[in-house]
Amino acid sequence: MTTQSNADEVTDGDLDLIQDDVLDDEEPSSGYDRELNTEGLELEERQALRRVVGMSTELTDISEVEYRKLLLERVLLVGVWTDGSAEDAENSLAELKLLAETAGSEVLDGVIQRRKKPDAATYIGSGKVADLRNLVAALGADTVIADGELAPAQLRNLEDKLKVKVVDRTALILDIFAQHAKSKEGKAQVELAQLQYMKQRLRGWGGNLSRQAGGRVGAAGGGIGGRGPGETKIETDRRRINTKIAKLRRELKDLKGTRATMRQERRRHSIPSVAIAGYTNAGKSSLLNSMTNAGVLVENALFATLDPTTRRTTTSDGRVYTFTDTVGFVRHLPHDIVEAFRSTLEEVADADLLLHVVDGSHPDPLAQINAVREVLTEIGASDVPEIIVINKADLADPMALAPILHRETGAIVVSAHTGEGIDKLRTLVEASLPIPNVAVELLLPYDRGDLVSRIHSEGSVDQLEHTADGTRLTARVHADLAGDLTQYAVTA
Repeated sequence: MTTQSNADEVTDGDLDLIQDDVLDDEEPSSGYDRELNTEGLELEERQALRRVVGMSTELTDISEVEYRKLLLERVLLVGVWTDGSAEDAENSLAELKLLAETAGSEVLDGVIQRRKKPDAATYIGSGKVADLRNLVAALGADTVIADGELAPAQLRNLEDKLKVKVVDRTALILDIFAQHAKSKEGKAQVELAQLQYMKQRLRGWGGNLSRQAGGRVGAAGGGIGGRGPGETKIETDRRRINTKIAKLRRELKDLKGTRATMRQERRRHSIPSVAIAGYTNAGKSSLLNSMTNAGVLVENALFATLDPTTRRTTTSDGRVYTFTDTVGFVRHLPHDIVEAFRSTLEEVADADLLLHVVDGSHPDPLAQINAVREVLTEIGASDVPEIIVINKADLADPMALAPILHRETGAIVVSAHTGEGIDKLRTLVEASLPIPNVAVELLLPYDRGDLVSRIHSEGSVDQLEHTADGTRLTARVHADLAGDLTQYAVTA
């Protein structure tokens, strides 16, 4: 194939990229708006990289001087469409675009190739790599981001042939996590995930692969102790990574103990907990602020929250319970991330109630729900009672919400921005909290106001009367508190 001299020639000639906006509406045989039949892929579909409209980053509000200061990476997105509809494939690439922009990149373009499965050697096939190389040169891209997790061999082969940096979806998400981690625990979790990912992708060139001297060797090398096999550079790097991973796991184990102690203290006082989970940028932090006035950071960005935030609040009858905001999930969330953040995600698995927040304005909210539930199953939280909370009602199309409300019968529609439905959600949460199951009838002296306060915050008061002998009340409390109240029980 002859290399073209400009982007227009590359686009319209050799690459045979199909523009969505010039497809004839009367030609349904193109197959891009129907379910993929992997047994009958048309030849032209398999041979073409299909450009996805609207992939370039809009920089109209950034002056040229400001843009030069930003030094954004110029990236090209590439995906492989193996199953589902064309809309599913484009939604996945659109999400990759948001991830790339969150990481600080300028997205130049995005292309999709239709295949039965990704190529084992180069992800998109050797023929398409040549086309992609021409497109990279025409656009001036310095990075290619693949919408999937690349095997080490795929990553190496693509970089060798494209002559630019190649990043997969997993590495991109890890980079965003590294930018947003603030706490000591969050930074350690991200570093652990990065090292586990990196360990499988070590590579070296030329002299880097040669044997290093073993034993005590002088500055010039060789001599006694310098002979023998020694270690390769990759072996040395892998050993150092394993040492660092072991150190990070010890640190996280200590931090996990601190978090477990705090949870145990809440359990000791039988304080119910509500975890807020859901897709990234679905509005979980905004919902926490609306429910508790927590004042936590709210950003219109993916993975703005990595460090969990717990806030206490009270029911209308005075019972104390907690809300915990957790890290957001995403489609194909890297397994290394789930493992590294397992101690944090235990806040969800140990909760009494889960608020599963869904972005009602997203093009495919049902896919978001399925992606979140996959992660919840992986962390052992699939049995936690769940309330589907469809957020951003002020931006959502009511017709688009109908399929969710039909499938998720207990779902509730709210807007954390306008406050719509928040009071109804608060009432639903209070009704769903576990109820203390020990009934007591007590006569408490007036100098034991501390016990009256505990009954209000930890139990449910049915009747209360102030008498000459003290405070007489009937209530429902948990077993531990009932034991402390035994001496004040009213006998028949």
